[in-house]
Amino acid sequence: MAPASKAEKKAAVDAAAWMFNVVTSVGIIIVNKALMANYGFSFATTLTGLHFATTTLMTVVLKWLGYIQASHLPLPDLLKFILFANFSIVGMNVSLMWNSVGFYQIAKLTMIPVSCLLEVVFDKIRYSRDTKLSISVVLLGVAVCTVTDVSVNAKGFIAAFIAVWSTSLQQYYVHYLQRKYSLTSFNLLGHTAPAQAATLLLLGPFLDYWLTSKRIDQFSYNLPSSVFIILSCSIAVGTNLSQFICIGRFTAVSFQVLGHMKTILVLILGFLFFGKEGLNMQVVVGMIIAVAGMIWYSNASTKPGGKERRSHSIKHGSDSTQLDDKV
Repeated sequence: MAPASKAEKKAAVDAAAWMFNVVTSVGIIIVNKALMANYGFSFATTLTGLHFATTTLMTVVLKWLGYIQASHLPLPDLLKFILFANFSIVGMNVSLMWNSVGFYQIAKLTMIPVSCLLEVVFDKIRYSRDTKLSISVVLLGVAVCTVTDVSVNAKGFIAAFIAVWSTSLQQYYVHYLQRKYSLTSFNLLGHTAPAQAATLLLLGPFLDYWLTSKRIDQFSYNLPSSVFIILSCSIAVGTNLSQFICIGRFTAVSFQVLGHMKTILVLILGFLFFGKEGLNMQVVVGMIIAVAGMIWYSNASTKPGGKERRSHSIKHGSDSTQLDDKV
């Protein structure tokens, strides 16, 4: 059997990274939904802080074992990343509280065109007509699946606006920092996870009390709920790592487009495990449209001219994906 070409190896690693992200992302959503629905643990921001604290512990252990080499990330870049990332988390939680589910889903869909705009402006990326059309088809399919009632108010719109732009900037910055400073996903997590854990664990209890009128120190902890919290934190390590790997390899736009496959899987698994929301014809049609758009995007964006850089805006640093391949 002939040895696999470099392109085939890259495709295999890309597929493995993407499946890693899909499995961990869908898994953590299902676990968190069970934790909040069955045990009443509604402290989402604090839980995210615990996720990053667990991720920090993982990076410390890997550094001690020698799997993560020393690297440098300037403090201004770190602070900007933490600002975008924390505004993303807080903005999403507040947007979900202040908006209808329909408008919340529409706001999430706008992350794709915002991410495209960031790539066009900062990276001089040019998209072909087929790539643009395929993105539109994905947006249409997911909208048909998820958007129901749509109502909006002034403060809800502001929260959604902040959430969309901060999330898009955070995801763009993951790709940007890895390329600019030749950081692997582990390196970048090692720099960002401790700062995010500290800020979210400090801010989280106050924000959660503001959103839910419940205090985390008064939550009735028991063995099952504690097991679910530990399970959520454990899966979050894989979710955080796989997100950095995927954005580093695919860019933020591709991560957003293909990421809607997770939305579809969550709908299906939610129906199988929780049985509260059936898969009606509208949802099924939306899924078919979205999957067709994702397949089209995968083909269109990888063709010559489908998605190309007009000029290189990041000229220093080497590709870090080879280091992630070794990991």
